[in-house]
Parts: sequence; C-alpha cells; structure tokens
Amino acid sequence: MTPDTINAERDADDDRNDADTSSDISYRVPGLERGLKILTEFSPREPVLGAPELSKRLKIPRTTVFRLLQTLESLGFLERADKDRNYRLGVAVLRLGFEYLSSLELTDLGLPIIEALRDDTGLTSHIVIRDGRDVVFVAKAQSHVPIFSSVKVNVGTRLPAYATTHGQVLMGDMTLDDLKKLYPEPELERFTKQTPATIDDLYERIRDDAKRGFAISESSFERGISVVSAPVRNDTGRIVAVITTTIPRHEIDASLLDSGLIDKVRRAADELSQRLNYRPTGSPNAGAKYFKALGLK
Repeated sequence: MTPDTINAERDADDDRNDADTSSDISYRVPGLERGLKILTEFSPREPVLGAPELSKRLKIPRTTVFRLLQTLESLGFLERADKDRNYRLGVAVLRLGFEYLSSLELTDLGLPIIEALRDDTGLTSHIVIRDGRDVVFVAKAQSHVPIFSSVKVNVGTRLPAYATTHGQVLMGDMTLDDLKKLYPEPELERFTKQTPATIDDLYERIRDDAKRGFAISESSFERGISVVSAPVRNDTGRIVAVITTTIPRHEIDASLLDSGLIDKVRRAADELSQRLNYRPTGSPNAGAKYFKALGLK
C-alpha cells in the first residue's frame, strides 16, 4: 500500500467520521466544508495563516490541512504569503464576493477615485488586478465624453497579463525566476509588434515600467487603444492593482500629456495606495519628466 493510498483512506475515514456527527448526513460534503472553513479563517485582522495554526483551530489533521491548502492554492483561492508554508487569500475569491476583498478597499474605496479621475480627464478609467496569467478588470468608471465613450471593456474582462501594459505594471514586483515559473514556454504569443516575444523581453519591459513608476502604451495590445497605467500598493508594499485610463486612439495626443494626464493617473493610484496604508515615495513630477523626454512641453 502506497503512502498516497494510506492518506486517501485516512481522509475517507475522516470524512465518514464527520458525516456520522452530522444531522444532515446525506447532504453534507465534509471535504468541501473543511475547505470553506479554512477560507473563512482568513480575515483583515489575520490575513496570513499557516497549516499548524489552521489544524489547531479547526481540529483537522495537519496532513489533511496541507492537502486542502495545496488544493485551494492550485485553484487560486489561496496564495503563498512567504517562503514558508504560510498562506493568504488569492484573487479567485473575488469571484465569490468574499468580504475580505471589500476589506482591501480596492473596489469600495477605489471606485470613487477612478470616478474622480474620469471626471478630471474625461477618460474611461479602470481598476485592474492580476489573476495568474490574466489581468481582470474589477472596477470601471465610464467616460461621459462621446468621443471617449467607445471603450467597452467591462468589469470581469480578462486579458493576457504579459501582453498588456496593465499586466506588465502588475508584475513589477516579480523576479526573472518568478516570471519563468509563470511562463515556462520558450516563446510568447505575439498580439502586436510591441508584444514581448520572450521572458527576457518581458522582464526588461517590466523593470523599465517599475523604475518609471507608471506605464504608457500606444496600441501595444489592441490597435486604436492607448493607455496610461500606474501601480497601486498595499501596506506591505506589494503591487495589488493598477489604475488605468483608456484613450480610444492609436496614439496619445500631446495635449492630453500636456494636461498632466500621467500625473493625474499616478496621483489616483497613490491615493488608493495610501488608503491601503501604503505611503508612496516616488517623484510627484515623473509625468512631466516623461513627456519632456519625448520633446513635449
């Protein structure tokens, strides 16, 4: 009998024991119940937990907890918090509407911020997060200006992270090794001439954006769509989202840059970061330096 067989039988015995103590034996699924109980142990006050603590709290064998944690991690509901065996909730819980993401205030506090950005710039604005190899749009402030109202990207839209400016900014904390684990393939599918072809190309793009503190893209993923994006960080300094404005044109007019568009996007991202208890230290006039380098005013 193999160790896996022994563990499977042990889990089955545990499930039967759980079922015997239930008044609704035919309706309860102990394994599912355990997984959900693990998720509900995480909270804003205790965002990081490990297997030993969860085993103690829930009175579940530690080996079973490890397997449940690995399953939840593979589904995106949990992610590693550090190099040890500690975990925090993953972005997949957004699909279930967990209160924890509301506590992160990405949408609750972020929506008024991007609405103000939309009103200030006239541009459709979004909050975007990364879920594995995808970016996900989680909040939207639609432009009221007819010429800019054609942007139809909605909440829940997914795009490939590596090929989009949003995703490249969101991966600003990742090392080259992290990227190689996320993208083990030797070459990346190219959507436009500006799409990174290899992991090394992607890493160079990410590092440039990270140093700059924002990213600007002109039709780099979709023809006729340009964006300005800036990172949002939480209290640990991790990039957890980007705030972005979208211009339905193949390039960004100099007049928009002259109006302070880059700094407006950065200030919006900094404001949301501050509300997540992060204090940015970047230069407030980075946008001015950028379009000065382009030969603009």
